[in-house]
Amino acid sequence: MNFEFSEEQLFIRDQARNFLSQESSAEVVRSVLDTDLPFHRGLWQQIVELGWTAMAIPESFGGLGLGYLELCVIAEELGRSLAPVPFSSSVYLATEAIKSWGSAEQQQHYLPRLASGELIGTLASSEGPGALEINAVIRGEGLRGSKLPVPDGDVADFALVVARSEDGIPGLYLVDLAVDGVSRSVLTTMDPSRSQARLDFDGAPAQRLGEHAIDGLAALDQLFDRAAVLFAFEQIGGAQAALDMGMAYTRERYAFGRAVASFQAIKHKFADMFVALELARANAYYGAWALSSDAPDLPLAAATARVSATDAFYQVSRENIQVHGGMGFTWEFDCHLYYRRAQLLSTAIGTQPYWKEVLATRLLAAA
Repeated sequence: MNFEFSEEQLFIRDQARNFLSQESSAEVVRSVLDTDLPFHRGLWQQIVELGWTAMAIPESFGGLGLGYLELCVIAEELGRSLAPVPFSSSVYLATEAIKSWGSAEQQQHYLPRLASGELIGTLASSEGPGALEINAVIRGEGLRGSKLPVPDGDVADFALVVARSEDGIPGLYLVDLAVDGVSRSVLTTMDPSRSQARLDFDGAPAQRLGEHAIDGLAALDQLFDRAAVLFAFEQIGGAQAALDMGMAYTRERYAFGRAVASFQAIKHKFADMFVALELARANAYYGAWALSSDAPDLPLAAATARVSATDAFYQVSRENIQVHGGMGFTWEFDCHLYYRRAQLLSTAIGTQPYWKEVLATRLLAAA
């Protein structure tokens, strides 16, 4: 069992870090945050041209045919740079679902277009805060109901919608978001650099995912487990960047003739931040191994990675503001960018209480 990335994967990570450090700076993030732009289209086009959207798609469908580990190192760098692009919605969720459960015809139609960036996809599962409830329903061939929040739902070309058939069975349905019967509205969130939307369906045409009916809730659990590992890497990337920012500031900032970083109280904060981050990193690496090897303990590894990475990113982004003192709370400093993203990612694919309950349930089952 090897928890280190290969030389090729580390090379991909270094190339991604170099690229994003130049093309996804804080100014780029603010250009989306401060305007009505839903995402940075120039950065997205460059990411597509680099082949990141095609990374885990088989070569037979126009992809690069690489694996989850390569996707993990990309996810970490996207999190480090706070890239304002719809990558997670389209790659972790929509692409993965079609790869796993789509019919041959659906895969042939969607995967090459997702790989080339021609299409952006998303997953519409939630219908509001709290536990997952499915009131959206298929009547005939039309979908009726509402979904919110839907990540990148305002810019996606299609959505995989969790809905019930007329006989009440949950399933996944492909819905073109540009057709009649679909209306979208942008939601106000903590982090406008990654947009969220409400989707309302009034008889919109919907196509069942797969050649045969699948258990929609079981498929959703599997999809969330895979995405949880990838989101964990985004979170540890963001947490590492916030930690580095706090360290750099306190080494340069002086008070009473000493660097702020030399004060014992600040050292304690950084020690706690470091421990939380390293715990999350270890769990994320274990999750990556389980995901890439299709290990039977993936559900437990994914929940552990998700919980620890969410806690770490929140703690580090919050303490980064604190160690900056009064300046850390101002709009001019970039600390709030990481705090915003930490809050947003903590609600992706389920909130922290949901994942803690999942983790506890799986631990008890394993025992």
